[in-house]
Amino acid sequence: MIIRKISAFSLAFIIGISFATAYPPEEIKAHNALVYSVAFSPDGKTIATAGFDNNVKLWDYATGKEIRVISGHTGPVYAVSFTKDGSSIFSSSLDTTIKRWNTADGKMTLELKGHTGIVDGIAISPDGKTLASCSSDKSVKLWNLADGKELKTLGSHANSVYSVAFSPDGKTLASGSADMTIKLWDVATQKETKSLKGPTAAITGLVFTDNNSIVSIGQDRFVRLWNAQAGTETKKLGPTADDLYGLALSKDSKSLATSGYGGNVSVWNIGDGKATFNKKLKLFGAYCIAFSPDEKSLITGHDSSFILFTPIK
Repeated sequence: MIIRKISAFSLAFIIGISFATAYPPEEIKAHNALVYSVAFSPDGKTIATAGFDNNVKLWDYATGKEIRVISGHTGPVYAVSFTKDGSSIFSSSLDTTIKRWNTADGKMTLELKGHTGIVDGIAISPDGKTLASCSSDKSVKLWNLADGKELKTLGSHANSVYSVAFSPDGKTLASGSADMTIKLWDVATQKETKSLKGPTAAITGLVFTDNNSIVSIGQDRFVRLWNAQAGTETKKLGPTADDLYGLALSKDSKSLATSGYGGNVSVWNIGDGKATFNKKLKLFGAYCIAFSPDEKSLITGHDSSFILFTPIK
């Protein structure tokens, strides 16, 4: 297991003004325990947060006001992800379940059971028909979202699995583990195709930049780029100041944002491998990160129960 203040201040003030002006980071007390995952709705109007207080919360991005508390998990929530149309949100938990919630009213519409440990990561396929999950039980699973049934346990790593990601075409799934390997799976045949090695500590985050290129982060403090077809590492960025936990990709797939345990955040140019932005935040434990819809700021979740908004442009 990896343990990954808006005070009452109105977020409307900072969101209503252009982020082109460099204001100090503002904050929201989002949960009563650490915030482990953040996600934006497809239209960019709503933020979902996952808390170790067992709750999922929805926030209005324009005003910073809480829209809804979604309760139902019986353990800390590790991941949240909106569906492509934004009508539903999935969450996964230490309680070993994955749940689907109706965004409009917060009601649970589906529950996926099968893991025997913390469900650390989830990913929805590009066509919205399949969900991938990974767990401290060392397994990677595929689920049919039409009926909630498990399609396949793809296999297992030698240790806890912390992250899964689909390629843009949905044909490949990548999983990253505490065993320091990235496994690639053919979604159609449901078989492992490659095992990528090189990291010297747990892999905590993965994202595809295109169908054949993967980025990984981990506790060895490096950002690594991989050629999925060749199974080789093509670039290594860092070392960073922190063990890395949060990873986000820009819309044009040209930039990455990372966050770490010590509260350091960075934005990286994938092309030349250089950091274009670095900042040490006032809060530690930045376990998750996301670009704002206009990509002028970063949103991070922290072990102090807060989320921070940090201008980068």
